[in-house]
Amino acid sequence: MTKLKSAEARRITSDWAELFPEMSVWKPLRLLRRIGPVLQGISLERSSSGDQYYPTAHVHSLVQDFPVISISLAHYLNKPASLKEPVDVSRHADQYRAAASRLEERSTLPLRRRPELGEIVQAYRDFAAGAQRGRFPAGVEELEDSILVPAAAGDRALAEESLSQVSEVAQGWSRSEAPMGWSDTQEWLDSLRARADDPARLMAVVDEQIAQHKLEKVRTD
Repeated sequence: MTKLKSAEARRITSDWAELFPEMSVWKPLRLLRRIGPVLQGISLERSSSGDQYYPTAHVHSLVQDFPVISISLAHYLNKPASLKEPVDVSRHADQYRAAASRLEERSTLPLRRRPELGEIVQAYRDFAAGAQRGRFPAGVEELEDSILVPAAAGDRALAEESLSQVSEVAQGWSRSEAPMGWSDTQEWLDSLRARADDPARLMAVVDEQIAQHKLEKVRTD
């Protein structure tokens, strides 16, 4: 079967870019656009064998210092992720348009229309709610982003609404547990409030991340 080598990866990326001109080609097999402090993208993830790829819709928050562009809120052609639907590299020309249509239909967030800030925040909340499975912290990054993303974007009311919801979720966690890296859940919540109260610093992190990941030419309109 055909392997996904450099030349083939560029051709496949170009084909997907034609279908989604609202996004920029950031790297081979990666399409992105920036919506304020958030990236929205389509990743064409290589299979381990290299003869298939998996179209994946995702977002990435720029308000946190992170070494890579993550595949957060990942949405594949099928759910759950264990049933990811591949595109064969050898049959790419025959399969990719239908795969793109299915991905667009099943994506939580719109892939053509620019999603509103409230839609993105709600997607974070929904993901975190689905991750809660008892008395242990879960979906922590999504909970944080549901607060920090609207705070960075200047929507204080939306950030406060998320902070209230996150505080309520945290009340269901065991007192002996806290988010990783924190000794106390209240300390974590206080830190989130302090960060949300400083949107200028959050946007400085966004600018630093844009420079670090070379995102200057990614579409923002």
